[in-house]
Amino acid sequence: MVSVVVIIVILVALGASAAASLHAILYKRDVRAAIGWTGFIWIAPFFGPLFYLLFGVNRIQRRAKALRRRSRASNRSRAKAVSGRSIPLARVGDRVLGTSMTKGNRITVHPDGAEVFELMLQRIVEARHSISLTMYIFERDATGRRFIEALSEAATRGVEVRVLIDAVGSRSAAAEIISDFEPGQAKAAQFLPARIPGIRTINLRNHRKALVVDGREAFTGGMNIASGYAMHPAGSPIRDTQFAIEGPLVRDLQESFALDWLFTTGESLEGDTWFPSLEPRGSAAARLVADGPDESFELSRWVILGAIAAAQRSIRIVTPYFVPDQSLIMALNVASLRGVAVEIVIPEVLDHRVVKWASNALLWQVLEKGCRIWFTPPPFDHSKLFTVDGLWTFFGSSNWDSRSLRLNFELNVEAFDSGLARRVERLILDRQTAGREVTLADMDARSIPVRLRDGIARLFSPYL
Repeated sequence: MVSVVVIIVILVALGASAAASLHAILYKRDVRAAIGWTGFIWIAPFFGPLFYLLFGVNRIQRRAKALRRRSRASNRSRAKAVSGRSIPLARVGDRVLGTSMTKGNRITVHPDGAEVFELMLQRIVEARHSISLTMYIFERDATGRRFIEALSEAATRGVEVRVLIDAVGSRSAAAEIISDFEPGQAKAAQFLPARIPGIRTINLRNHRKALVVDGREAFTGGMNIASGYAMHPAGSPIRDTQFAIEGPLVRDLQESFALDWLFTTGESLEGDTWFPSLEPRGSAAARLVADGPDESFELSRWVILGAIAAAQRSIRIVTPYFVPDQSLIMALNVASLRGVAVEIVIPEVLDHRVVKWASNALLWQVLEKGCRIWFTPPPFDHSKLFTVDGLWTFFGSSNWDSRSLRLNFELNVEAFDSGLARRVERLILDRQTAGREVTLADMDARSIPVRLRDGIARLFSPYL
């Protein structure tokens, strides 16, 4: 009898491992992920297939497709928005994203966290119809409580308020913040809460950060809601850059939120309350790049690769986490070999040491082909900035790592406006001036133990 039970258990384990590994082989796009999961599944019977089921299977894609069919279609006509040297930069986005750019946007750069928090709170106080807020990290600290109070007060005035918080980014604070809102007034929800208590998948997170007020003005960038982003002395100071947007592009940000809200809660946001008519407000042609591990997979990565390939004079990058895959490294190197000035600015000290080690392990690969790198001193710079040729600016929530470009839901904007690009490039130059340039000799001077540590960390770069 015992032997029969043992045989049944072995057969079940073999069947589960075979089914899980077959799924990984057929559906994992990255060969490294397919190999890694397949090996783990067979090395750890029972636990391997179970972990793959919980953390390796993307259940979002099918549901997202169904929800997109239910979402309101946009039939807006969008005229050709760019000309001259900007056309090659725009073509990849035209074909990959399937949407044209909107003209007539005003995009304002806000490099001061405390200042932009005050402006965002002021807009919430002035709101008359609707407020949508999506946030990866929403701390329940002094800054977070100010936003909770302002949003609650707006809902009391009759403003339609929707707040979406990522369940992992905000950790236990997400549930507490949601309970802070009065029932029947502001509506708040967690994105992908734990299916099993205490177990949250670290992938497939909503890393987007955006505030839209009355469907007419939006704020987006890298900033989360936490006192540290206001350079608060009591917290861990974080430097970041936020962008205020007015014009037709705001509708795209609102539509992105509406789809995320529909996915999370099943509620459809429609009508003039959320989508008023918008007039041109500025000179920028811009397009939203909302991507994630669904049918919008790797859109930001394609746009980034296209911009690097189209660059003729300069590529300037600021990112907190620089752990690019080989295709991005090769694209940057080819651009440098073509004579394009490639300049990359990253923090000297990160909030995640393993990511910093992995980043250090691959810097030689871009330095040896002529790319230049600067380390910036504290405070930790969380900004995500990218310009090409003084014409094109890319900003939003994405970092230069696999987690952002493959595993999370991100929200970015590509903008064609030379004035905006010049302002962003001045910010990048200020960071270079305050930092120190790192050379290939500096990287080679690391001790063998340090280089070994960094190299081991790099092995985990597809998952960092």
